[in-house]
Amino acid sequence: MKLKQTISIMTISALAFYLSSPAIASNSNQHAAEAIEHAESAKTHGDAGHTKVLLEHAQESLKHAKAAEKEYAEAHQHMTESIKHLEEAIAHAKQGHADVATKHTTEALKHMQDATAE
Repeated sequence: MKLKQTISIMTISALAFYLSSPAIASNSNQHAAEAIEHAESAKTHGDAGHTKVLLEHAQESLKHAKAAEKEYAEAHQHMTESIKHLEEAIAHAKQGHADVATKHTTEALKHMQDATAE
C-alpha cells in the first residue's frame, strides 16, 4: 500500500514539475510573446484595411515590446528596431495609411521574432 502511495506521489510531483516548467520559462518571454501576438493582430487588421484596430494592436504591441526590450539585453537591438517600426506604424495608422502602417508592423514583427529566437 505504501509503495502505491509513494509511486502516486512521485508521479504527481513529476507531472506538476513538468507542467510548471513551461510556465516558469514563459514568464521571461511573456512581454515578447504579447508584443508578437498584438503585432500579428495589427498586421492582420492592416491587411484588411482596419486602421483603427491596427492602431490599437500596434499601441499594445509597443507597450509590451518596450517591456521586452528590458528583458532581452542580448536581443536589445532587435527590440529597439521593432519599437521604431511600431511607432511608425502607429503614426501612419493615425493618418489612415493602413498600407504603410502594415509594412512597418510587418518589419516590427520580424525584429521581435529575431529577438526572441536568440
